[in-house]
Amino acid sequence: MLLCAAFQLSMASAKSGVPTECDMAGYVMVYHKDADHGLHMAYSWDGYTWTALNDDRPIMAGDTIAVQKGIRDPYIFRNPKDGAFLVAMTDLHVFGQRDGVRTTEWERDGKLYDWGNNRGLVLLRSKDLIHWHRTNLDFSSLTCPTAEVDGERKPVSWKDVGCVWAPEMTFDEERQQVMMHFTTRFFRGRNHIRYVYMNDDFSAMTSEPSLLFSAPRDESGAFTKSMIDSDIIKIGDTYHLFTTEHGHPRHSTSPHLTGPYVIDPTFNDSLSAVHEAPMVWKLIGQHRWILMQDRYSMQPHNFYFCETEDFRTFHPLGYFDDGHSPLHRTNFSEQKHGAVVQVTKKELRRLIKYWNSMK
Repeated sequence: MLLCAAFQLSMASAKSGVPTECDMAGYVMVYHKDADHGLHMAYSWDGYTWTALNDDRPIMAGDTIAVQKGIRDPYIFRNPKDGAFLVAMTDLHVFGQRDGVRTTEWERDGKLYDWGNNRGLVLLRSKDLIHWHRTNLDFSSLTCPTAEVDGERKPVSWKDVGCVWAPEMTFDEERQQVMMHFTTRFFRGRNHIRYVYMNDDFSAMTSEPSLLFSAPRDESGAFTKSMIDSDIIKIGDTYHLFTTEHGHPRHSTSPHLTGPYVIDPTFNDSLSAVHEAPMVWKLIGQHRWILMQDRYSMQPHNFYFCETEDFRTFHPLGYFDDGHSPLHRTNFSEQKHGAVVQVTKKELRRLIKYWNSMK
């Protein structure tokens, strides 16, 4: 039955031109580094040993693609509709003053808009991971309602968005559209997760931003904490949402992509220290998934990994190169906020050849 299923998947892939897991042979990871605020890329053939492309220099400089001259929080996703690779990133330089790209600490007054304020995202689309089409989204220009109010209960507009961070993507099978979800904050308020649907070119939103997930409320109705950094994966008929609540991971589930999501109180990743940016990726041909998180509270920065087969029990794998972990880096360090996508042998060989030729 498994061979028959694999054959059917392979035939479907050949007919549609979109590769399936049967065609996959390796992995590509994207991440950013505080040192340069550019887009970095690494690869692995087995999912455990990783090598940075371009000798760990940015494959794309933040000052050439972002309004704030820097990017953070890159996420990579393959659109199952056409097989194109999509990358979404936060348009933000947190050391802009230090690096001489602006004269102030933040783009706007931190007393009004808080830490790391920004207005938009950087989007990329490619068929080969080498040639990219770019779009810059400015959320502060939106005119639709935000469903947010200020301290006097007056409506707040999108021009007062305090942050648009950490975009991630999933696919809505019913709508046959890519759904992009991301963190938002207005002024100095709490952070929540919102979502929009994107067009097939990944160049424009086709829906207004809607609330996806937020922290619990207290008795007065006020949000008690901030909720950031979402990732969604569908297993069977269940959608699994991973988020970060004040530095601690949350696992929630729903039978519907847009929720409502219910927090799983039994979730345990075996780590008490604060971390963020949860991202789940599947090991090719195996019934195993890896949960990767950014341990931003340690120096130097590193990723923490867990493994699961059932999304109930998560077995700790440790950090990159910590002596106990099966995950290793060959030529990079201090990576932040990573994301992984499966690739075919042809795609990965072409990518490696291209960057080797650039040396």
